[in-house]
Amino acid sequence: MQPYYDHAGITIFNADCRDVLPTLGPVDLVLTDPPYGDKHNTDYTRFSKGRQRPIGGAYTRHTHEPIVNDTESFDPAHLIGIASQAIIFGWNRFSAQLPIGSLLVWDKRDPSGGAGILSDGEVAWYSKGRGVYIFSHMWAGYRRASEQFDQRLHPTQKPAALMRWCIARASLDHAALICDPYMGSGPVLQAAKELGHRAIGIEIDERYCEIAARRLSQEVFDFST
Repeated sequence: MQPYYDHAGITIFNADCRDVLPTLGPVDLVLTDPPYGDKHNTDYTRFSKGRQRPIGGAYTRHTHEPIVNDTESFDPAHLIGIASQAIIFGWNRFSAQLPIGSLLVWDKRDPSGGAGILSDGEVAWYSKGRGVYIFSHMWAGYRRASEQFDQRLHPTQKPAALMRWCIARASLDHAALICDPYMGSGPVLQAAKELGHRAIGIEIDERYCEIAARRLSQEVFDFST
C-alpha cells in the first residue's frame, strides 16, 4: 500500500486500519484513541451555539454537518496482540472487551476550579501491570495547558503532551516503532517524533491525513505553549 506520507521514520496511511494492520511487521507499542462505539456526537461546537475558532482565524459559524465518529459498536480485539505493548483510550466504553491491565487516567480539569465540558478526565487501558497512573494536564474547553483552542485540529483532539507521557510509561528503547491505527490529527506521531521514535499512523479520513502530514512537516511548529 502506498503511504500518504513517509518521512524521517514517520509513515501515514490513508486507509481503514483493519486493512493495514495485518500487513505490518513487529510493532513495539500501539497507542491510540479509537471511536468508542456509542454513537457519541463529537461536534462539541454545539456547546458554543455552533461557533468555533479555526486555526489562526476569528470566530465563525460552524457550517458543516456534525462529526459523529461512533456510528458502529466498537470491538478493540483487532488492536490486541499486534504489539509488545498497547495503550488504548476509551477503557470505560469497552472495558469488558479488554484484558486486565493498568489504567492511565488523564485528569483534564482546570485546577482553578472552572467548570469543564462533559467529563473531568479520560481513561486508557495499558496492557502491562495492574496499577492506576494519573497525568494532570488541563483541557477544559477553551482553557488548555497546551495547544490553545485556536490550534484545534480535530473534534476529539488530545494533546501531544498526553501522548508523550503515555509513551514514557512504556519505557521504549530508542527509535522504537509506535503505531496509531486511529491517528486523527496526529498527536501520537508528533509525540513519537519529538521523543526520537518511529511511528505509523493510519487514518481513514484524508482530511486528517493532510493535517497530520502538515503538522509533522513543520519542524519548528510548537504545540507545547
